[in-house]
Amino acid sequence: MAAAESPDESGTVTRSRSTAPAPGYKGLDEATVVARAQDGDLSAFEHLVESYQGRLFRLAYRLLNDRGDAEDVVQDTLTASWRALPGLDRSSAFGSWVYRTATNRCLDVLRRRTAHPEDSVDLTGLWPAIGPLSGDPHRTAELAAQLECLSRALAELPPDQRACWLLREMHDQSYAEIGATLGIGTGTVRGRLARAREKLAEAMIQWH
Repeated sequence: MAAAESPDESGTVTRSRSTAPAPGYKGLDEATVVARAQDGDLSAFEHLVESYQGRLFRLAYRLLNDRGDAEDVVQDTLTASWRALPGLDRSSAFGSWVYRTATNRCLDVLRRRTAHPEDSVDLTGLWPAIGPLSGDPHRTAELAAQLECLSRALAELPPDQRACWLLREMHDQSYAEIGATLGIGTGTVRGRLARAREKLAEAMIQWH
């Protein structure tokens, strides 16, 4: 998911050969970039892809625990976002739209599943890179073990609780934004978050 992607003539998002960020957009606010993409500026859309594909992949993979399914969700979401751009009433709504679309596609995948989730948990790219901590290999190994424990505990949460926790704790969304994404009230969001935090705290008690 590292390469830039752009829509072909059919509207499908495809990988481009360059991995460099689209030029000329770093200093602009997102609403301006979205507005330019709405006007048909492919470079502006590529910049949006660069901005969101990594975050969407981490969200999808943590929800699905399956790399291939997560990549498919992100690909489908980015393709749909290009097609949906003209219909967005507010350019500032793009981020909410892609998070809502990706999250709900993940939940659809989970509802359709008949097989059990993967037993293994791949941490690659899901958490901040763990480098040597002040030359302390023991502490570095301990942190890696904590993250693996958290990943396994997340995989055991019900999908609705997992989605709420990830959107709040890892993607810094407000209760209102989470509610809009999942189509639930803020009270329900708070309840699911409380249950998710309680279960994760129990799973991580050995690290407290």
